[in-house]
Amino acid sequence: MANTPSDLQQYGVPFYGAGWVPYNHVRSKLTSQEKIEEDNKEDKDPTQFKDDEISTSQNYVVLAGGGGEGRSGIPNALVVSHVDFASNSLSDQPVVMLRTGSDLPYRMTVHPLGDGIICALQQSCRLFEWEEREGNEVHKLSVKVSEKVLTQLEDVGQQLALTFNSEGSELAVGGEDGSLRVFKWPSMEIILNEAQAHSSVKDLNFSCDGKFLVSLGGGLCRIWGVTASKVVASLAKENDEIFAFCRFSQINDKNPLLYIAAVTDHGGSILTWNTTTWKRMCSNRVVREAISAFNVSADGKFLAVGTVGGDLFIINSSNMRVQVMVKKAHLGLVTALTFSHDSRLYNNVSA
Repeated sequence: MANTPSDLQQYGVPFYGAGWVPYNHVRSKLTSQEKIEEDNKEDKDPTQFKDDEISTSQNYVVLAGGGGEGRSGIPNALVVSHVDFASNSLSDQPVVMLRTGSDLPYRMTVHPLGDGIICALQQSCRLFEWEEREGNEVHKLSVKVSEKVLTQLEDVGQQLALTFNSEGSELAVGGEDGSLRVFKWPSMEIILNEAQAHSSVKDLNFSCDGKFLVSLGGGLCRIWGVTASKVVASLAKENDEIFAFCRFSQINDKNPLLYIAAVTDHGGSILTWNTTTWKRMCSNRVVREAISAFNVSADGKFLAVGTVGGDLFIINSSNMRVQVMVKKAHLGLVTALTFSHDSRLYNNVSA
C-alpha cells in the first residue's frame, strides 16, 4: 500500500505493530457462535445468516501502539481500520479504537485463523478477541479484552517478539531478557523454554511448514527445530553486519529460503540463506539507510523494507531490484510493515 496522500491516515497514536485481519476466518467463527446461540432459541429465522457470504469481502488492518505510561495525553490503544481495495485507502476514522489504559501494546501478533490478537504489554501478554457490534453501522467488527488470561505469560517482563506459525497451532514469544518460549495453541502447553536463547530476542519467525523457528538477538541468529526443541544451526554474520529482522520465504515449495535484513556501515542489506544446508547464498545491499522494518509477501514474490528515515521500498525477491520506492513516506522511522493475505497491498506504520 504505497503512501500516497489518499491512503495516509493519522489516528493520533504512534504505532509499533500492525497486522491484517483474517476476516473470513473471524466472520466464520462469529457466525458459528451466533448459530449456536440461535439454536438455543425457539424461533429461528432461516434467512438470518444470508448476508454472511456478502460480508466476507471486508478488509481490515489492526494497529497497536500509544504514548506509554507517561501523561503525554496520547492514548495506548488497539485500532482497527477498514481498507478499501478499490482506492487503496484506509478509512478516515478508525472502525474501533480500544484503549488499554496505561498499558502500551508494544508488540503484537494476529492469530491467522481468527482466534484474536496477542499484545505484549510492559510486564505481561494479553489476548484480545474479535466481536461484532449490534446496530446499523456499516462496519460491525470490533475487538475486546478476552476473558482468557495467558497465565504462562503473566509477569514475564517486556516481550519484544511474538509470532504464530502459519496454522495458528503454535505461538513463539521472545523477551527483552533473552528468553524464548514456544507454546501449543490454544492449550498454552509449553514445548520450548530457553531462558538465555539470546541476550535479548529481537525477532522471531516460523518456517512455512512449521518445522523451524528462527530467532535473532544479541548479534546471533539461531535456527530451532520445533519438534526437537533444540538449535539445529547458528548463522554467522560477516564484517560489520548487524542482524535486524528474519523471515522465511512464504512459498511452501521444495526450496524455501530464509531472508535476514541486516544493518551495515553502508546501509541496509538483505541476506539470503539456503534452508537445507543453512549456508549463505548471497548478500544484496538494497538501501542506504538502516533498516527499521522488514517483511515478506504471502506469495514470496516481494520484500518490504522500511528505513529509519521514513522511506519505503518494495523489492522483487527474484532479482533483489527495487520495484517501488516511496521517499519520506513517514516523518519518523518505519516501525512495522505487513502485506495483505493476497499480497496485493501492504500496510506500514510509524511511531
